[in-house]
Amino acid sequence: MDSSVSGSVLPNQLRNSGGDGVCLRETNYFYQNFQLKTILTAQQVSLTCKRLAHQVLENHPGLDNTVIIGLQPRGIFFSNRIVDVLRQLTGEGVTYGQLDITFYRDDVRKSLHIANTTNIPFGIENKKVILVDDVLYTGRTIRAALDALLDFGRPAGVSLCVLIDRRFSRELPIQPDYTGKVIDTIVSQRVKVAWTENEGNDEVILLDN
Repeated sequence: MDSSVSGSVLPNQLRNSGGDGVCLRETNYFYQNFQLKTILTAQQVSLTCKRLAHQVLENHPGLDNTVIIGLQPRGIFFSNRIVDVLRQLTGEGVTYGQLDITFYRDDVRKSLHIANTTNIPFGIENKKVILVDDVLYTGRTIRAALDALLDFGRPAGVSLCVLIDRRFSRELPIQPDYTGKVIDTIVSQRVKVAWTENEGNDEVILLDN
């Protein structure tokens, strides 16, 4: 994804610190003068994943010649959900891989990045590839993913599925084909996507520093 917030930041983890800031009960992070706004609740996240999976299947009947590739690290939670729904809908296996784009980033030399695992045990030559990520922001993560994909073959086509589209923050001409929710944000705001697997709850919230 292009932009998120590190650490566990959920509404039910907040308590009053007694000062100007807010203390996060289970982390060491402190954020001052921010507001929380819920973008998607757990129920809405579930419904959105199901809707997007149906849309993918509508455009790719039976997922014939189609592969799903989730982007490490945070996009994997979302892609796992999409793949689970697709398996339920088709009753068959889904060709699914996970891609790390760490060394394809255009800022890789500016700061330290920890590489994640790439697991694509299949070729993508002449395949229809659906990239899955949680938040589309500047578009630079997707650009890096497109570069990384070429190491695995030349796909017949590539489409993009995202949970959240921060549409007015793009720096590159990249747009999603499947979108969970479109939001308008400013530079100072951040989108936090939480999943039950890593934070105990499904939720998307907006942090306004």
